[in-house]
Amino acid sequence: MNELILVKYAPEIFLKGLNRGKFEKKLRDNIGKKLEGINAEFTHDSGRYFIKTEEVEESIKRISKVFGILEVCLVKEVEIDLNSIKEVALEKAKETKDKTFKIVTNRANKSFELNSLEVSRKVGGYVLDNYDGEINVDVNNPDLIINIEIRNNYTYIWSNKDVTKGSAGLPYGMNGSAMLMLSGGIDSPVAGYLMAKRGVEVNCVYYHSHPYTSERAKDKVKDLAKILAQYTEKINLYIVPFTEIQMEIIDKCREDELTIIMRRFMMRIACKLADIYGIDSVCTGESIGQVASQTMDGLIVSDDCADRPAFRPLIAMDKTDIIDIARKIGTFETSILPYEDCCTIFVPKHPKTNPKLDKIRKEEEKLNIDELVEKSINNIEIVNF
Repeated sequence: MNELILVKYAPEIFLKGLNRGKFEKKLRDNIGKKLEGINAEFTHDSGRYFIKTEEVEESIKRISKVFGILEVCLVKEVEIDLNSIKEVALEKAKETKDKTFKIVTNRANKSFELNSLEVSRKVGGYVLDNYDGEINVDVNNPDLIINIEIRNNYTYIWSNKDVTKGSAGLPYGMNGSAMLMLSGGIDSPVAGYLMAKRGVEVNCVYYHSHPYTSERAKDKVKDLAKILAQYTEKINLYIVPFTEIQMEIIDKCREDELTIIMRRFMMRIACKLADIYGIDSVCTGESIGQVASQTMDGLIVSDDCADRPAFRPLIAMDKTDIIDIARKIGTFETSILPYEDCCTIFVPKHPKTNPKLDKIRKEEEKLNIDELVEKSINNIEIVNF
């Protein structure tokens, strides 16, 4: 009897029709990359991956962060034999002190003599007759669920206590790429995570205003990128010097339009970097109406500078929902460290909330836009995680 890791796909992968094989291969490749350094043997069986390894706990920890996986289960592999199935199910019941249970059977192997319901009844009866102590069947809300999956070559048995939830979504790298504007705040790391969850390869750009933003602020963003990299194959972080641009805007443009013009420069730089490095889109952590620059008018004016799709996965989310995800993925505690980024140090007292595109363009004529953008890009720092 072997102990294996059962990897269940996210349901969406089953719906990909003729493209399903591509998604399965990408998922298998991503799991393999995540398990680098671990000796693991893979088996693929009709929508399931089975992994044999001696480093079970570490493997499950890593696999659960791979996008495209619904659940990771630690299972017992036994022969297709009713007596063997009964014994292992009883062992599972004895591992806990639960008072109620039920048996759930999936008979994928239709040549097995009993159907799924009959297997569940016989195994459940055996557990009741042989359990040392008090235990009862509860088909509606049991404490313990013992799963039996009878496949072509073996039977696999596990309980709900053996299940680790996966990250779901689609295999990372299947849906193009995005340049994420990563600040030190709560929102942008969550936006990057959600894009990655949909199979989009994430790269990051951070705007650093030395000496007005400290090295600790930069380190904070590096730490956020490192956390995101736990869910992806890698993260490239492009650190852009932004001080000169901000000082030029402050010196030559209207104070109430400072924020929106700054956002337009950020969009231009993100798109320029995306063009240089072959990245399909840009992504921000903006949520409509959350701050002055994120009004409908503000977003329209910002998008005027984009030469490719600008995605905002948080656009309709409440702050509490965003914080919940940040806590879940492990970025929240880093995001709230008190080191200011370039978006917070030069905030006008009364920022314009309904900017008009023609007026903003007119105001920008005071600036040498191409020269400022080119100079910043020529002095970027690149960090890989």
